[in-house]
Amino acid sequence: MRFFLALAILSLSAVVFAKDCPPLLQHKFKTLQGATFDLCQHAGKPILVVNTASKCGFTSQFTQLEQLYAKYKSHGLLVIGFPSNDFKQELEDDKAIGEFCKLTYFIEFPMMSKSSVIGKDASPFYQQLKAASGTTPKWNFYKYLIAPDGKTVTAFSSMTEPTDPAITGQIETWLKKK
Repeated sequence: MRFFLALAILSLSAVVFAKDCPPLLQHKFKTLQGATFDLCQHAGKPILVVNTASKCGFTSQFTQLEQLYAKYKSHGLLVIGFPSNDFKQELEDDKAIGEFCKLTYFIEFPMMSKSSVIGKDASPFYQQLKAASGTTPKWNFYKYLIAPDGKTVTAFSSMTEPTDPAITGQIETWLKKK
């Protein structure tokens, strides 16, 4: 009897959880290491999404992304990287990308498995980001800042550094409201 009661509670909480998770965040990804990453677990938090590439002129932005993550993660910010070879500047496979990020930039924020972020092959998540923001990545290190409501999305060009006041100011405003 206790087993069935526990099962019922788990089932009900899963339905409530899914209901509280905005459609934009209803995605699961594989990390560079092969673990499952459920974006719904970060509902209610500001999320900075970045398409990355290991051999790009903007790759040094990894340093600022990691600094931003280290500074605000305990307050609720999620920085998440999506390696992509859409602009022909990414390494061959997830293992090489992971080693590069860890050994060169000491990346601790979550990095997902290599995927497409533009065109007809863009991942469903990036298609939703495009729909929500009205823009698609123009190059590597294009940024999307998702509000804690999981609906409002602001896009930033590759030229906008991760620690730019336009990004950090919005993050700080949202974190103060928590």
